[in-house]
Parts: sequence; structure tokens; C-alpha cells
Amino acid sequence: MGLTKQYLRYVASAVFGVIGNQKANIAFVTLRGGEKGRYVAVGACEHVFIWDVRKAEKVLILEGKKHEVTYLCPSPDGVHIAVGYEDGGVRIFSLLNGESNISFSGHKSAVSVIRYDALGARLVTGSRDTDVIVWDIINECGLYRLKGHKDAITQILFLESKNLLITSSKDSFVKWWDLDTQHCFKTMVGHRTEVWGMVLLNQESRLITGSADSELRAWDIQYIEEGKEVGEPQEKKVRTLLENEEDDEEGLDEEPEERILSCKKAGSVLREARDRVVSLVTDAKAKVLACHVSIFHNSGIVCSGTVFPLQEVSSFVRSTLQVIRTMGCEYALCSLFVPGDRQIILGTKSGKIQIFDLASGSLLETTDAHDGALWSMCLSPDQRGIVTGGADKTVKFWDFELIKDQDSGKNKRLTVKHTRTLQLDEDVLCVRYSPDQRLLAVSLLDCTVKIFYTDTLKFFLSLYGHKLPVLCLDISHDSALIATGSADRNVKIWGLDFGDCHRSMFAHDDSIMFLQFVPKTHLFFTAGKDRKIKQWDADKFEHIQTLEGHHREVWCLAISPNGDHIVSSSHDKSLRLWERTREPIILEEEKEMEREAEFEESLAKGDEPVVPGETKGEAEPAGKKTIETVKAAEQIMEAIELYREESEKLEEHRAACKAAGKESNVFYIFPSVIYHYILWVSLILSTVFLFSELEVSLLVLPFPYVPDLLKLFNGYVQQGLEVELVCRCLFFLLRVHFGQITSNQMLLSVIDELRTNTISKVREIRDVLGFNSAGLQFLQREIESKEDVMFFADATDRFEEKKRKRRKRERAVLTVT
Repeated sequence: MGLTKQYLRYVASAVFGVIGNQKANIAFVTLRGGEKGRYVAVGACEHVFIWDVRKAEKVLILEGKKHEVTYLCPSPDGVHIAVGYEDGGVRIFSLLNGESNISFSGHKSAVSVIRYDALGARLVTGSRDTDVIVWDIINECGLYRLKGHKDAITQILFLESKNLLITSSKDSFVKWWDLDTQHCFKTMVGHRTEVWGMVLLNQESRLITGSADSELRAWDIQYIEEGKEVGEPQEKKVRTLLENEEDDEEGLDEEPEERILSCKKAGSVLREARDRVVSLVTDAKAKVLACHVSIFHNSGIVCSGTVFPLQEVSSFVRSTLQVIRTMGCEYALCSLFVPGDRQIILGTKSGKIQIFDLASGSLLETTDAHDGALWSMCLSPDQRGIVTGGADKTVKFWDFELIKDQDSGKNKRLTVKHTRTLQLDEDVLCVRYSPDQRLLAVSLLDCTVKIFYTDTLKFFLSLYGHKLPVLCLDISHDSALIATGSADRNVKIWGLDFGDCHRSMFAHDDSIMFLQFVPKTHLFFTAGKDRKIKQWDADKFEHIQTLEGHHREVWCLAISPNGDHIVSSSHDKSLRLWERTREPIILEEEKEMEREAEFEESLAKGDEPVVPGETKGEAEPAGKKTIETVKAAEQIMEAIELYREESEKLEEHRAACKAAGKESNVFYIFPSVIYHYILWVSLILSTVFLFSELEVSLLVLPFPYVPDLLKLFNGYVQQGLEVELVCRCLFFLLRVHFGQITSNQMLLSVIDELRTNTISKVREIRDVLGFNSAGLQFLQREIESKEDVMFFADATDRFEEKKRKRRKRERAVLTVT
């Protein structure tokens, strides 16, 4: 029996070369009580970078998991920052240590806006899935989901004095929500295009909105309290009531929103710019309004060989991943290092070859190589020259030479000398030497690959079979195999002896942009526009593993000579380093993980969980069904079934002993263990998930399991075991299955016992907490009086300041009234 080939796993090591992405906003933050306006948080792929703008240094990294950052929102106290992601998740990081202890998952697509309330206790998120979710940060759970918009949410504002919420969307509507009743009481339809930004002025009495047109609209807000607007005289109030009575008689009763507030257009301001509004902000005193306008400029081009900002090329040190040199260049399409690593050669879109010196960062020479774009270049195996292919249907050969530098007159510099030209019938897309330098492979626009002898340039083989042009190819170290990747998303493996196709494999979901063999092996990697990097075995035609991490098209990659490291570049403006570990890969497990990932994606695209007996309206539960919540429900079901089986065995044992006239002297402890095991499962799930996700697990739990859970909950409450968690699960199940529970006569006694036990136990816990709180306050006063030191002085000062401001606002309202 032969030995099984062992594959080793590659894992992500680092992300570098990126400052920030365009998808997320930027936000000023404060670190450890530092000065304001010095530190700024930016989204960088799946991470968040905190930059010191004064020193231009990265001071903190908030590490994400998988999905790209889409929105940032610092907390009011400046200690935390909420981060929204592409998959709809939200994580809250501490700016003190960079750790995340709170995460929310409720949206189906990218989070587009996040907003804290004034106290920092509630978080509201809006998404491209058109939903708005209100989260409770203290209890780490979702409160409710607000539905009503027909397109992505663009902005959210709190009206703290009235507990109201304002949301804007790309559907051109602005909606007002009463958070006490979770109801949309007003919809503003005065915009003709998408509403992108909003801001409140004059103590929440004026609203400014910005849309895709050139008009900024101003709206006056007047609050109505008990039939009287703020500042409205008594005579007007009586007259308004009489008019309302007349309208009632005529069947023209006012709309419901006028009973809370009225919002009427006060005017507009025309902007000079015609681009859409990105955001609206004001200064602290609301005297200056800043309008951020969208003017896009593509400042980065990702090329075959490396990632180049437009008209720039950068070099990095692999050990520290720090940029060591940045040089201005033309629009680069390909690049390579000259042997010795002292110069770099670029191929440009205009068909030129540019040579740069890495030590000085200066341009040594520019040579006109092709009449069209120079798409590909390859270093010859003897390291004496290069070969280039371009859109002018030619392949050109160049030799390295050293000539005297005319500027210095003494030193010599590198140049390239044109030696031969191979004329072809189609544009050249890719060129590669065989490692023995015997053959040259050329990919053409006619979907074929031509193989030529290097010495005589005579035609040897034609590889045809791809339906779209071959964008990348590579030849194995022994010059026995050639692998080609095409825009038709397939990889074909050919033999270089006869040109026969060994295997054709569907490799990516989009065009394959790069392909390279691992040195001294028949393993190779492919990179595609589907954002994935895949490893393959060219002998067994097996897919080994998939490397996911990039958030845009992956254009190219480079493999170290020993195969231990891979660097990939993408259109997301990032470079990623992958390292080979000593962990072996089991292909069957990899396939199982891929199937689970596909199942999770299908769950994410599926319907939302439905609460029995409830109709869909404006407010719905905040949870989202995932593969984790489904597994959690299965764990609860397994635990309950195990408890049922062991309880039946115990009853049978007792019945048998009673029938025989004997006492049961067997200490049967297993049902007690299962009894506590169910509580342990629920406790573990509550620590792993948010309670909103635990609610989804309970929601998908079939009703036949609910009576057993209720009986178990009754026992837990009687014994005082995790009363808070049990009560929360209990109340959720009662709310969801209220009709079925109340109609079941067998459960009435259980519900009655639960009512009595929960009230008594909650009162006991409340008394204990109150006693402990009073004791701590007493100890605090005693220590402060003895040592003449005030505990929590800063927090106390802020609390007293808030109380003074609240009293001042109350006096102002009373004066106006």
C-alpha cells in the first residue's frame, strides 16, 4: 500500500500595505484620556486601524474576523467604538485594550449606519437589508427590528428628549419612529431622490436633510403635547381643538403623526456641487454646517506582480512588512526584481519598460518596448534577461547590460538591450519560460496557448480548449506540466511532451487572474476575481484548500522560493501574507467545512424566523437564524430527549420495585445529572451567544419540547439556579407559544407554580442586590470620611453635571409652557 500524500495548511499571517478603505467612514476617537482630534479610526479591510494623525503612526489595531468593515461609531463616553461589518454583524471594541466582548448579529447584509443614544446604553443599526434594529448594550441583546423602508438605510438620528428615532433611506423617504410603541408615526415624502444625510439643529427643533440633488432642505420641528404645541398660546390650543372636532364631524380627522409632532419645510439651500451628499455634520455649537460631497477618484491600480497606487510603486521589507521605498511611475501592469534585488523593472500600459534603483528610489531608464500595453514579462531562467509580451502582437527578448551612467560619469547602471522579436497574429496576454529554458509559452487573445522553442523560436505545440482567453499560466519545475487559467473560470493541466490535456477543472466563480506552481512541487495556486485563492494538486487533480480573506478581486500572488510564504494582492488595496504551517490537511474535512459554509450562506439568504400567532408588522424580533443557532437548538433537543429517556428508566425501576414489594435502594443519580445538564447547556449557549441569538434557538425549537422545558424551569427557579437566565427564556417561550400553552390543561398547574416561584425568587434577588448596594455605599461613605478621598470623582462630577443640565432643561420647558 502506497503512502498517502500529505498536504500542509496555509493560514493568514498579516495584512499590510493598506491605510484605510473607501467603504467605511472615519471617526475621531480618544485614547486613554488623550487629546481630542489627534486619533482617528479607519476601516482597513476586516480590521480597524487607529492612527495618530500628528505622528502619522498606527497606534492600535482592532482585529476583525472575516468580513469587511463598513461603519464606525464611537460611544458617547469615548471608551468604546461600535464597528459594523459587511455580513450585517456589529462588534463593540474597547479603546483601552482593543478587545471586543460584545457582538450583535441581526442584519442580512452590510451595516450602513450605527448610532448610540446619549447615555450609550442603546445602539441602533441600519443596513442595506432595509431594516433598523435597536440593541440593548447592557443586556447584550436585541430589542426589536423596525421595518418599513424599501431600500438601504443611510442615516439614523436620536431625539433624546422624546425617545424618537429618525431614519433616512435610499428610497427617498424619511421616517419618524416612536420607540416606546415601535411604530412609524410619520413619513416625509418631500425628497425626489435618495436621502443620504441628516443633522439636527437648534436643540432638536430643526432638521437639515441632504439628498442626491443639489438642494439641502430645512424642516422645522414642533412638538405637540396633550393637544398643545410647544410655545402655543392657550387661545390657539382651544381653537385647534374646535377645528379638530369639526374635522372629525366631516370625516377629515388629522393624521396620527400630528398628535406627536409636526415637521414642515422651512426652506432650502442650493449647493454649487452637483454630486450627492455623503454626510452632514455640525460643530459643537451648531453654528457651522459642513456638507461632505461625493467626488470619487480611483487612486489605486492593482497590477500583475504587485499593488501600485496610481503613478506610484512601493517596496516592502518582508520581515517587518514596512514600506521602505515609494517611487513615482507610469500606469504599471507588471513588474519583477532584477537578480540581486537592487533594481526593479516595470511594464506600463503605454508599452514602456521602466527601471528603478531601489536604494535611491530614482528612475534609471525608460525604454519604448511595445506599441500597445505591456501585459506580461518573465525573467529568463539563466537570469541574463527578460521576455515581454504586449498588445502589439509581439513577444520581445531583452538582455541585461551594464553601461556607464552619463549623470555620474563613473558608476555603471543597468539597462536592457532588445535582441529578438517574435511576431504573432493575436495580442499577447501572458508569457512564461520553462525552467529548463527550452520552451516559451505564449497566451494569445484567440483563447489558445502557443509553445515555441526558445533558441529557434520555431512553433512546437498549440494548446486549445478554453472558451475565453487564457489570462495566466505557469510551468512546473521539471518542465513536464503546464497549467493554464482562463476567463472561462476553468483550469486546464497539460503535458508539455505531447500537448495533451490531462484534466480540466472548474476552479473559480469568476475569471482566473493568476496561477503559479509551488517551487519543486506539482502543487499550484490560483487567484481569481471571486476574491479567493485556491491550492491544487496537478498530479491527483485535487482541490486542496481555499484561502479567503480578500474583499475584492485578487489580481496576483508571489510564492517564496521554499514555498513557506505567499503574498497576494487585491483590488481592496491590501497585501496579505500567508504562512505554511505544520498542520496536515484532511481533504474530507475540508470538503465538509465547505458544505457547512454553503449551508450557512443558504440560511443567511433564507426567510426570517416567524413567531407563531404573530403577523408581520413594523416591529419584529431582532435575531437572525444562523447555523450556530440551529446547532444550539439541536443541543437543547438532544439534552431534553436524554432527560426523557433516563426519567422513564427511573420510573420503570421504581414501578418494578413497588410491584415486587421492595424499596428502591439503587441510588439512581443519572436523571439528576441530566437535569442539571440541560441548565448547563442553556448557560453555555447564553455565554457563547447573545440572548437575541439564544431566542432564535428557542424559536426554532418544536413545541413538543416546550412543556418539558417549562417543568424544568420551574425546578430551576425553586432551587435558585440561574434565575435571571431562566426567567428570560421562560418569558420568551410564554410570549411565543402563548396560545398553545394556555390551551393545554396539563400545563396550567405548571404555569401557576412558575408564577408564584418566579415572583418570590426575583424579589429575593432584588432584596439581596439592594442590601449589597446599600452596604457598599455605606462602606464608601465610611472610607471617604476617614481618608478624606472621594471615590470615582470623575464619574461623580459627570453625573452631577448631567443632573444640572437636566434640571436646566426642565426649567426652560416649564418657562416656555
